[in-house]
Amino acid sequence: MTNGKSTRSEGAFRVLLRMEINPGLESDFEKAWRGSTEAVTGHPACLGQWLSKDNDEESVYFIVSDWVDEKGFRDFETSDAHLAHRERLHPYRGKGSFNTMRVVAHIEGKASSHGA
Repeated sequence: MTNGKSTRSEGAFRVLLRMEINPGLESDFEKAWRGSTEAVTGHPACLGQWLSKDNDEESVYFIVSDWVDEKGFRDFETSDAHLAHRERLHPYRGKGSFNTMRVVAHIEGKASSHGA
């Protein structure tokens, strides 16, 4: 939506994972991540997932996922699919951090109304 209207992401439960990938394994990590997203996005409570690479730190990535609610995410978090997904990415990870939050507001920018 445009003109300052809110979007359906408001109220979503958001998870932000910061991952420091072992140097030299960035490309392999990206390939493994892309090949295993169904474990996350296939869960009925998942609204979507994004992978971003830090512009300043070569081996730092951010994974953001949005969920219908916290309960849905917690159900996923304890599932066999999540454990297998985490195990698949673990060899690439040096260290990282994990944050959860609730989306309070989201206003789409002008470019999003043009299919950008």
